[in-house]
Amino acid sequence: METTLPDAIRTGVRDLVLVLADSKRVLGMRYAEWMLGAPELEASIACSSMAQDEWGHARLLYALLRDFGDDVTHIEHGREAHDYCNIEVLDRAAASWPDLVALNALVDTALTIQLEALQESAYAPIRQRVSKLLEEERFHGAHAAAWVSRFARSNPRARDAMADALRQVLPGVLRWFGPDSPSVPLAPAGIVDAEGGALRLRLAERVAPLFEELGITAVVTAPDFTGFDEARRRVSRTGPDAETLARIRGDKNRVFLMD
Repeated sequence: METTLPDAIRTGVRDLVLVLADSKRVLGMRYAEWMLGAPELEASIACSSMAQDEWGHARLLYALLRDFGDDVTHIEHGREAHDYCNIEVLDRAAASWPDLVALNALVDTALTIQLEALQESAYAPIRQRVSKLLEEERFHGAHAAAWVSRFARSNPRARDAMADALRQVLPGVLRWFGPDSPSVPLAPAGIVDAEGGALRLRLAERVAPLFEELGITAVVTAPDFTGFDEARRRVSRTGPDAETLARIRGDKNRVFLMD
């Protein structure tokens, strides 16, 4: 199917696949960083499981890039930070458990909503993979909801910390879906079933119950797209911090990689 896509649409599909793959790969790292630091053993195990899911999803998505002529080995192990297309809020590690839960609740959910928009995609290779990815994402949403509820029932300090973390992450995640009229519209071509504002509304509706538990509102405002790179879905021209980049590329042990 890929070879029948018009050039502009083909480029847009390739960019979307890379954005999803990079975001899942870096999100998996953020989960992995809490495998030994979560508040309880069960949460550490959940972080391990979610990290494995996200890295597995990233590998499946990266593999699709071969259809576009990309060197997947280089993409996974050879790029510099400025080449990454992950959601910007993932550039730095979560500083606290509420920050990690906010990534779980908002970034993970945004990625799921973008995948859902591909369920009937005219691009068959991704359509054929989406159902498997979404099946594994259900646990991630349940984990986020359970922890937000715990914070909502906790002491005021903990509840406020959770609310603040969600407020900090939400605007950047809403912007990530891109403008309502993208330069390469994928919806008219049948690649996705919605873009921009429609996806923002879906996210707001999905997470509204979590915000309500904390007594706050998931406000959807028009994002500022000044300097926004639609292909990378970022404003920042940098990427993950140096330590994260070295770890996700496997720099320390690349000498042992065998074909």
